[in-house]
Amino acid sequence: MIERSLTELAAMVGGEILDADGTGDAPVVASVVTDSRKAGPGALFVAIAGERTDGHAHLGGVLAAGGAAALVSDLPAARAALDAAGVAPDDADGERRTLPLILVEDTVEALGLLARAHLADLRERAASRGSELTVVAMTGSVGKTTTKDLTRQLLAAQAPTVAPIASFNNEIGLPLTVLETDESTRYLVLEMGASGFGHISYLTGIAPLDAAAVLMIGHAHMGGFGSVDGVAEAKSEIVQGLLPGGTAVLNYDDERAWAMRAIAPGPVLAFSASGDPAAEIRAENVEADAQAHAVLDLVAPGAPTTRVRLGLPGLHNVGNALAAVGLAIAAGVPAADAVAALAGARIESPHRLDVRTVGAPDGGDILLIDDSYNANIDSMSASLASLPALAGERRRVVVISEMLELGEFSDADHARTGELVADAGASLLVTIGEGAAPAAETARRAGVGEVVELPDADAALTRIDALVRAGDAVLVKGSNGSGAWRVANHLAERPVEGTPGGTDR
Repeated sequence: MIERSLTELAAMVGGEILDADGTGDAPVVASVVTDSRKAGPGALFVAIAGERTDGHAHLGGVLAAGGAAALVSDLPAARAALDAAGVAPDDADGERRTLPLILVEDTVEALGLLARAHLADLRERAASRGSELTVVAMTGSVGKTTTKDLTRQLLAAQAPTVAPIASFNNEIGLPLTVLETDESTRYLVLEMGASGFGHISYLTGIAPLDAAAVLMIGHAHMGGFGSVDGVAEAKSEIVQGLLPGGTAVLNYDDERAWAMRAIAPGPVLAFSASGDPAAEIRAENVEADAQAHAVLDLVAPGAPTTRVRLGLPGLHNVGNALAAVGLAIAAGVPAADAVAALAGARIESPHRLDVRTVGAPDGGDILLIDDSYNANIDSMSASLASLPALAGERRRVVVISEMLELGEFSDADHARTGELVADAGASLLVTIGEGAAPAAETARRAGVGEVVELPDADAALTRIDALVRAGDAVLVKGSNGSGAWRVANHLAERPVEGTPGGTDR
């Protein structure tokens, strides 16, 4: 973020400056945080009232850390927190230090306004220099974060690029990512998620797009949309959020995604993991190598057909890689350069089909396949389809926590998961949470030899060491809120004997 004065920030969000003690535009703000533990000199802390804690209660810590100012909506709570912190006199002049406040009605909305104004300003500055700040984004029911990671690497190989950490894809994470840009930024990569209608439109209102990719329309957040067609309607908001003349990068293999070409305001690039010749960007002659990495002939406009081995496992990632190439091309990167950079690209975010050898609870090692960040039936299917190739001759163990936000489809999707576990040749299934019970029941009927049902992640942490043994391949998958990632972290803590940590396969 570029440095901005309090007066400038207040004007951007329509807020009122309070408690500045005559400092005027000082101090200068150089960063924006929503976690008080990350506040420091030059930081604007945005106090957000969440489900677990209210940011207003942490203003004392922000002041103690040297934070520059705070964006607040509850003035009594903010001042009470500062008073309770026992603000001490300044050592230099004996005066009591204060934390300037910018008062607004809604801090989340103000965060979005700040990001929108900041991005618009940077785009104007770039244009005045004869340059550009190109903004690209992706959405879909699965693959968003992987595609974000790949796209970031393809663009960063060309020029300074900003992209979100992990899955910063909502009304808080996306503005924070936008606010990391400065005058050196050439590309901004954004991930856009939705659990209801209008969510993506809100995000594109903050960051209007030069290019947008729609990956696939599946069963994520079905409880909020009611049907797959409802999911498609919500995801189409990203195409509607393109700037005039912006490029839509659409999955030709997904009929609902491809149908969005009708609302695109500019060029359309089609990608096809199945190799359909009607798609400009496509994969041909796809095969999986011994490490379950896809090897393919990549066809893209303006580049020679190139044999590429993806740097991440799973055949389902072919489509994600093609979408990343499409976004890079749409952003102005020569196709040959984008394809050349793809072979070296890796998954950068945690808990996304991270395959590594770690220590087994009883000595020796296990192959940990950590895909535990989130789950719906589409991503569950993709992960389990990768298990046989990744596991090889190892005993196959699957740990799944409940898939959340599936609404009326929950029982059916969990039951289908049990079938997929059996199809993947699992010897042991461990389920976490009551909602995963249909998976356990179906897996038993389908012939999985051992099925263990546990009520929650705490119980799983207590039992998992006794269930997993040396030589196993352990796939951990589930929704973030149901705790599968805690099991993955627990298993990953053991280094292989003789090494400082786990090793990539």
